[in-house]
Amino acid sequence: MSDTPQIKIPATYMRGGTSKGIFFRIEDLPQQARDNQAAKDKLLLRVIGSPDVYGKQIDGMGGATSSTSKAVLVGKSSQPGHDVDYYFAQVSIDKPFIDWSGNCGNLSSAVGPFAIDSGYVDNLVENGIQTVRVWQANIKKTILCHVPMKNGRVQEIGDYEIDGVTFRAAEIKLEFVAPVHPSEELFPTGNLVDDLVVPEIGTFKATMITAGIPTIFLNAKDLGYNGTELQEDINSNKEALAKFELIRAYGAIKMGLITELKEAQTRQHTPKVAFVSEAKNYVASSGKEIRSTDIDLNVRALSMGQLHHAMMGTASVAIGVAACVPGTLVNLAAGGGKKNSVTFGHPSGTLKVGAAIVTKNGKIVVEKASMSRSARIIMEGYVHVPADTMK
Repeated sequence: MSDTPQIKIPATYMRGGTSKGIFFRIEDLPQQARDNQAAKDKLLLRVIGSPDVYGKQIDGMGGATSSTSKAVLVGKSSQPGHDVDYYFAQVSIDKPFIDWSGNCGNLSSAVGPFAIDSGYVDNLVENGIQTVRVWQANIKKTILCHVPMKNGRVQEIGDYEIDGVTFRAAEIKLEFVAPVHPSEELFPTGNLVDDLVVPEIGTFKATMITAGIPTIFLNAKDLGYNGTELQEDINSNKEALAKFELIRAYGAIKMGLITELKEAQTRQHTPKVAFVSEAKNYVASSGKEIRSTDIDLNVRALSMGQLHHAMMGTASVAIGVAACVPGTLVNLAAGGGKKNSVTFGHPSGTLKVGAAIVTKNGKIVVEKASMSRSARIIMEGYVHVPADTMK
């Protein structure tokens, strides 16, 4: 039996929005992980507890869901006008790979507080709001994280409530600046609505958008759903999950994200698949009654092959932007017409999102998208891994 010692690495375990992840300062990583991507992936996989054939991540920090199998790396920014660079790792639960292709909008809310506590932000306000300028290095976008401060410290506890999170905390406002650069295509197919052909399943009306995170929006009724489904209605049905994955793969090809179907297997984080319906009454997973008069539409989304228990932050950005563009499936589900914000229903409750959109030279330009989240440190100290993890 081998007697491999363990090494310990400074780390912080944080909740951000409806997600949790383990945060590292880049300079605290072992040099081998800083210099070599393969070594970095091996390290983060072991920290989270993947790959786990049992799907439980018992021997790591992951929580065996897409919302909790995550890692974040933060360091002083190399970008002018920014405080920190932020790298997001979506860690597969049962397979040995990490998807670095997207962002986590929920954990973005925790990056600001972590950056402040790590000493990366200069000229801190004593009381009020500290704006942390974050460079999301995966997708090369700017996020403004507006963090409440009290007596020179991050205010974590407050009265702000998020559906999908049991306890209240202090509100953190997020602004995703130019989530789609004017040189990029907001709708990569050039259409607000496409006919997405999925062999052996059918043809679906789809809105495919790149704001926040590449997302494929479908009509719930076209899939045989009413839009008020909860996790157990989808995740217990292997046939339904396989159908969604096939739709996601063909959508990824149509969006130009991949060229062959098999590539979708190693790009599970993007694109997302979501389905929408008009506002309807339903009972959320908490038992809370959601009335159609309190929301503009219903949205359900899948992440890493499972229906999300609430809503991914980046998908919320996509929802907010798509809802504010007249003619998309999201906009039509919300009643159509011009909008600057919507409140949508998700499995855990509701969320309000907004977007500032203008037309320049005949092209739709998203100036920013916004939403509110909260964040809290759960634990800080050291995470331990076997010393031979990065070999």
